[in-house]
Amino acid sequence: MNRALRREYLAALGLETWVVRNRREALGGTVRATPAPSAAAADGAPAAAVAPLNAPLNAPLNAPREAPREAAYDLRQLRDRVAACTRCGLAATRTQTVFGVGNARAEWLIVGEAPGAEEDRQGEPFVGRAGQLLNAMLRAIGLAREQVFIANVLKCRPPHNRDPLASEIAECLPFLERQIALLKPKIILSVGLIAAQNLLQTHSTLGRLRQKAHVFGASQVPLVVTYHPAYLLRTPSDKRKAWDDLKFAREVCARG
Repeated sequence: MNRALRREYLAALGLETWVVRNRREALGGTVRATPAPSAAAADGAPAAAVAPLNAPLNAPLNAPREAPREAAYDLRQLRDRVAACTRCGLAATRTQTVFGVGNARAEWLIVGEAPGAEEDRQGEPFVGRAGQLLNAMLRAIGLAREQVFIANVLKCRPPHNRDPLASEIAECLPFLERQIALLKPKIILSVGLIAAQNLLQTHSTLGRLRQKAHVFGASQVPLVVTYHPAYLLRTPSDKRKAWDDLKFAREVCARG
């Protein structure tokens, strides 16, 4: 990539370099209420907080306990089903479900962990400061938010932004699987450790999952892992690594 184009991409992130200009920019806005990561969790989230999974890397997701009820739904019907869902206890604490938003014919599907407080209020994923950074990350590789589809592993906010429970993920994953089947993306960009571990059914650290072309499920959709924008707001020194991930994802998508 020539220097002028690289500067254009970095300018889309609001940065001349991968150094935050001021503390307020790095810390302002909606960020998950978690402490700064320890050295053991420097890849974005503590592995112990992730729903336990035992399947090998890249194995298809386990079938739900019942026959998949979502298999016949189109995208509108699936959205309605998610809005009425009471499969787990999060139905009692949510303001509304957060199905996902974007272009139904998008080549890129962005998958995060779960809605936060602002997403729960607005019913749209990634709308706080982390969402603004995600938008900038997308612009950095020449994509507008309107060109991609953005969703989460969970469609409801866990109280106090706690990590998802294994039982909650098990109930919600069939919705995401059906979304992927309907959207048919060329690539999935998984942001954050918990989303990556659950999509790939692995306990590997984010550091081990980055910079590799994984595949998702039976459809074998290429999947690339990077840091969650909220983590990058807390740890801006890792933005350079995220930039490498974005470039890698773009290359993987182009090969497909």
